[in-house]
Amino acid sequence: MTAHELWPAPFRGRKPVTSRVTIPGSKSVTNRALILAAQADSPSTLRRPLISRDSELMSAGLQAMGVSIDGNDDAWTLTPAPLRGPAHIDVGNAGTVMRFLPPLAALAQGDISFDGDPRSYERPLGPVIKALEELGIAIEHEGRYSLPLVIKAKGAIPGGALTIDASASSQFLSALLLVAPSMNNGITVQHRGGSLPSMPHIDMTVQMLRDFGATVHVDKKAQSWRVEPGTLRGQDLVIEADLSNASPFLSIAMVCGGNITIADWPQNTTQPGDQLREIFTQMGAHVEFTSEGLTLTGGPAIHGIDIDLHDVGELTPSIAALAALADSPSHLRGIGHLRMHETDRLAALTREINALGGNVVEEETALHITPAPLHGGTFHTYEDHRLATAGAVIGLVVDGVQVENIATTRKTLPDFPGLWSALLNG
Repeated sequence: MTAHELWPAPFRGRKPVTSRVTIPGSKSVTNRALILAAQADSPSTLRRPLISRDSELMSAGLQAMGVSIDGNDDAWTLTPAPLRGPAHIDVGNAGTVMRFLPPLAALAQGDISFDGDPRSYERPLGPVIKALEELGIAIEHEGRYSLPLVIKAKGAIPGGALTIDASASSQFLSALLLVAPSMNNGITVQHRGGSLPSMPHIDMTVQMLRDFGATVHVDKKAQSWRVEPGTLRGQDLVIEADLSNASPFLSIAMVCGGNITIADWPQNTTQPGDQLREIFTQMGAHVEFTSEGLTLTGGPAIHGIDIDLHDVGELTPSIAALAALADSPSHLRGIGHLRMHETDRLAALTREINALGGNVVEEETALHITPAPLHGGTFHTYEDHRLATAGAVIGLVVDGVQVENIATTRKTLPDFPGLWSALLNG
């Protein structure tokens, strides 16, 4: 489907659904594992990696710099090699690619150029560029501190101590930490600025560094992280299912009734999506671990929720869709940083839900959602995969919803429309 094609969201109404679904691997884990494996002293095998536009862009970027990646959809074998230029890297509109690859590229020998989709020029990258410049890396960006840019890499990063403002994205911090073991002196990074969003993603970065053999010291009170220089070890790693991507599928049972089981939901994880268990319980569902995974059973109604989503902002579109279908108002707070994601998610959710008859009031860092009778219409997605899945959720019980550019879900889900239809018709 082209970007402008409309996808008729399957209408189900209140006909219960009972189904089991296997969610593809986590984008966040896959792309972090690729960065770490590229620096290791031996090959790594990544099992059940996410096959999506974001992970393909990350893989292509590594290969452009000389890393070997072989395998099939079930497993990738990554063999490290000295990183070299000249190379050109397309970041698309992937936050992890545009932020994680430049520090790695600074370890290469030669010029590494970066470009991406038009939206990528607008997304914040300055703190990563400034940090690398402070560490002595020459970068051509014509004073924009954004894409496109060229890293004039000399084969090493001295490392040392840095202060950055990561309040716009936790990825700024993760980007530096992931490459820190390969810096001559390691790195100490302190955050100074507004509150850090998505702390679970920083915890994920720290845990994965340790899994690959890095020594990491964390002082959360001082908001300081220290990674020692050292050798990373190749790993045989099974990529966890992407729990954030589970949110629209779990929503099916909440909206239509019945139960949805997500296979292989980990009992212990650093993924922010694990908080769905508590959030959806508050909204009226029953959630439990079973022998097959995690099963959500829908309740008689969806309840509104007053919640701070600062640490789990990526879940906001699905929660907003459910809130628009709830039996009481919702207040989604602490999500101002979502304005700089694939699109301004606060403005987009407000515009699109209200266009279907909803009642969403947008504030600088929050959404107030009062349920109202909804009707069919076009749900625009702004090349944002989570907007697209939110439209699909609303379309379950609102007849005549057409989602623009459902193909944007390829960012993190290889075949969302097929998987969605199979669940509803299975």
